[in-house]
Amino acid sequence: MAVELDVFVGNTTIMDEEVYQLWLDGYTVNDAVKVRMEGGVLEECDASADVLLSDTMDQYRTFQMCERLLHSPSKLANQLLFQIPPHRQAVLIERYYAFDDTFVREVLGKKLSKGTKKDLDDISAKTSVTLKSCRRQFDNFKRVFKVVEELKGPLVENIRQHFLLSDKLARDYAAIVFFANNRFETGKRKLQYLTFQDFAFCAGLLISNWTVGAVDNMVEDMDVDLDKEFLQELKELKILITDKDLLDQHKSLVCTALRGKTKTFNEMEANFKNLSRGLVNIAAKLTNTKDVRDFFIDLVEKFIEPCRSDRWTAADMKLYLTHYTNSAHILDTFK
Repeated sequence: MAVELDVFVGNTTIMDEEVYQLWLDGYTVNDAVKVRMEGGVLEECDASADVLLSDTMDQYRTFQMCERLLHSPSKLANQLLFQIPPHRQAVLIERYYAFDDTFVREVLGKKLSKGTKKDLDDISAKTSVTLKSCRRQFDNFKRVFKVVEELKGPLVENIRQHFLLSDKLARDYAAIVFFANNRFETGKRKLQYLTFQDFAFCAGLLISNWTVGAVDNMVEDMDVDLDKEFLQELKELKILITDKDLLDQHKSLVCTALRGKTKTFNEMEANFKNLSRGLVNIAAKLTNTKDVRDFFIDLVEKFIEPCRSDRWTAADMKLYLTHYTNSAHILDTFK
């Protein structure tokens, strides 16, 4: 009995980037075929639907076999099973570890545990990211966290070296690790206007200025843990609001510097003491784990919302905080 076989022999592993993205996005083979057909691939290649199905299935099998190597990207460059050019390896790794901002926003600051993983069904429905893709992204976050939490040295550099990611993606993962480690609350309704990139920007500044690594660059978990000594020293700022003379002196210096430079000067002057109390009280309580977790919600409620109600612009806030800081350094207590 005669059997017909289609045989293809080659050296370089063929990987279609469009199909790879469909696989990463959690599409089934049949759904991927449908998307490809709607994109006009049959007309472009003058192929039949059966050939397209066979090609898609073959691509999916290749991706599934490569996946274990993508869990440890350095292995991809050293294996012999798949002949993949270096530039294509970089694309595969970068896309595998890419994530949806809408998804990461839902898990940011949560513990990367089985408990959170159980919520992925609900997160998938809320964000319209397929469950398979949600699981891949969550497992990537967890994998990176586990690898870097025991390493010494800069967090971003460790992620970049161990997972061969671009600088931008490595910094985004550093933010995810940092938030997961410190369990910052990001899910409250008042924080919903903030995007992942907003929080990632804040994470970069906190890592650079508030962690143990900002003092000693070879301390374990240097860029993950907040510097406890620094947080303890922030309590000394309480004198700015408990000493009436110092509070008045600080207000005078700030207002003198601001006068004539902003349309909201009257509001800044009238609310100076309340805003200063809000900022200092937030800083002074950061030795408590719960207050660290509530850091962003406290900032919004006690500082950002009052400024917003007085119609401050972003430039107004930057101007105010610059002079607030500079004026404090002029005070004899902090010289």
